[in-house]
Parts: sequence; structure tokens; C-alpha cells
Amino acid sequence: MNGGPGHGRGPVRLTGVHPQPLIAVSDVEASSRFYQHLLGCESSHGGPEYERLVKDGRLIMQLHRFEVEHHHGAIGDPADRPYGNGVLLWFETDEFDAAVARTAELEAEVVLPPHRNPPESDNGPNHREVWLRDPDGYLVVLASPDGEAGPYPE
Repeated sequence: MNGGPGHGRGPVRLTGVHPQPLIAVSDVEASSRFYQHLLGCESSHGGPEYERLVKDGRLIMQLHRFEVEHHHGAIGDPADRPYGNGVLLWFETDEFDAAVARTAELEAEVVLPPHRNPPESDNGPNHREVWLRDPDGYLVVLASPDGEAGPYPE
């Protein structure tokens, strides 16, 4: 039985695939300001209905107002809470300490303060994370690059 491309040949490397998450928000402009400050990115669209956020020229995130249907219909139901149940918006950053400082400047709700993952072993990414909520309550994780935390001290 064939398990698909790369089955039995090790990991498959996807080229030309770049995540571009889009979330529905209640206030696009406020969410844009929040994410621009948090992630050190910039607007490449702007406006009250839709936003494209870029970092170093690459699209990293899209924001769409709940009530705006454009040509595709509604993106989500603003009455269906919590937003993003079961989804984490996960961003790796080379500037983890600065990102944590920006989290404090934004007075974002911190769900899990900065910590090492995994906390007591080397069986994982060996990086640092902070978990927080955005203005609509979406769960956002900022993580340092894998291996950045170094080996677990014996």
C-alpha cells in the first residue's frame, strides 16, 4: 500500500509553500496595530475590512472583518465564541526577548509566561515560548527558533 509522496523515504520537503493565516476579527485596524507592534511587521493593504501584514516583504498574516462578505461570503460568525477554538497562531521569532517586551507594552493577556519547551528535558524543540491572547481572544504563541534554549542543564 502506498502511503503517499515520500512514504518510506524520510521527511518530505515542501517547496513553494508558505503559510498565510487569515483570521476574522471585529476591528481590522485595531488588530493590525496590535500585530504590527507584536510581530514587528507592517501593513501592505490597510483599511477597516481587510489587512495584509508583511515581514521582510513576505506575507505572514491576513485580517478580515467578520461582517464583510466581499465576493466569498462571510468568513466566520462573530457570535460563535471562543474565536479560534483549538487553533493557535504560532510565530517563530529570532527576537524572542524583544517580542516578550512588546507583549508587555501591549498589555496583552499572557496565558503562559515565557518558558522553556520542554521544561525538563531535551525531547522537544528546546526553545522558549510565551502564550498570549490577541484583542479578539485568539491564542497566539511566540517562540524562539528550535534549539535556541540550548540543551537542558543536567
